[in-house]
Amino acid sequence: MVNDKKKSFWQYYRFPIILLSSIILGCIIGLIMGEKASIFKPFGDIFLNAMFTIVVPLVFVTITSAVSSMADMRRLGKILGSMLLVFVITGLIASIIMIATVNIFPPAKGVHIEMPEAEEIEPLKTSEQIVSAITVTDFTELISRKNMLPLIIFSIFFGLCVGLIGEKGKKIAEGLNILSEVFLKMVSIIMYYAPIGLGAYFAALIGTFGPELLGSYARAMVVYYPICIIYFFVAFFFYSYFAGGMNGVKTYFKNIFPVAITSIATQSSVASLPVNLEAAKKIGVPKDVRDIVIPIGATAHMDGSCLSAILKISFMFGIFDMPFKGIGTYVTAIIISVLSGVVMSGVPGGGLIGEMLIVNLYGFPAEAFPIIATIGYLVDPPATMINVTGDSLASMMVTRIIEGKDWMSKKLTANE
Repeated sequence: MVNDKKKSFWQYYRFPIILLSSIILGCIIGLIMGEKASIFKPFGDIFLNAMFTIVVPLVFVTITSAVSSMADMRRLGKILGSMLLVFVITGLIASIIMIATVNIFPPAKGVHIEMPEAEEIEPLKTSEQIVSAITVTDFTELISRKNMLPLIIFSIFFGLCVGLIGEKGKKIAEGLNILSEVFLKMVSIIMYYAPIGLGAYFAALIGTFGPELLGSYARAMVVYYPICIIYFFVAFFFYSYFAGGMNGVKTYFKNIFPVAITSIATQSSVASLPVNLEAAKKIGVPKDVRDIVIPIGATAHMDGSCLSAILKISFMFGIFDMPFKGIGTYVTAIIISVLSGVVMSGVPGGGLIGEMLIVNLYGFPAEAFPIIATIGYLVDPPATMINVTGDSLASMMVTRIIEGKDWMSKKLTANE
């Protein structure tokens, strides 16, 4: 039994342990070899190029398959509308909390690294700029990683239309689901190379830029991990109180810890779905609500990802010595944090796509991607935990909106 437990622990944590070990090894090699470690950079570039190549088809088939399948669900514009409202509001609250935090504790304070300069950032002030940010003029521009927002919007629209054509669309939806699995398998195969690629890249990076970058990562983690713990116990207390009063708080925290542990172990919203649905059932969330909200939430509800996206954006601003200030900057960062958390949040390492979105939209050079990607790996366990445990909580809040504030009391009375 003990061996089985050890084996399970290793199976769950094997990849992040290997990945972090390879990055640490790469950093040590970089410190020892200095600038000579740049010979390893091509091995890192191979990993970067592989990820950049696959991102566009991956985003398209993942979103369209999810949306087209969702269109088959009966019931309830009201459930979907309430769900969207809850997702957006909690994401906004998480983003605002992290903006306040990084302004008090800048994650990259005092770090100065000579890298290619970021392109000038143009705030989204005019309607023309907003239109150009979410649409393109030609389909060929759509199939480019430089136009991620238009691609996401097009994918959602395509998925909805597949669902709207009814029975004929089911074959397309099934094909999209299969394609999604194929591309996810491609990602999983590419990720086998990630320890070599990122280890090599960081050997070159540390060899060139010195140890100050390592210290900045430690500062970023010191900022992020406590915020996740505080958010889980404080924000989720108020959310569950809104959902069902003190009965809601007690019932939620009584049933949520197995979900939290599973999400940290697997680092996957999708892998945590079965235990999350079971927890929502024990909490008393109606079947139609939990069966809609929690599966969709696995790919579209991302408080933890919103927290981490703001951290990443602030970190990159600090790395490139750019002020993270102003309403325009904050609004843009919040929009990006919400959008970047939607894509692939249920897949281990899927945050890489959102990180590409940040790099591309802010005009950071390609060399910035491994830096922000490493932050993504370091924050992934607590971020996934917040994402997953927030899904069952979202289902409670949707139930409260639909059935009224006494739904929890009625449920407990019925059980008695």
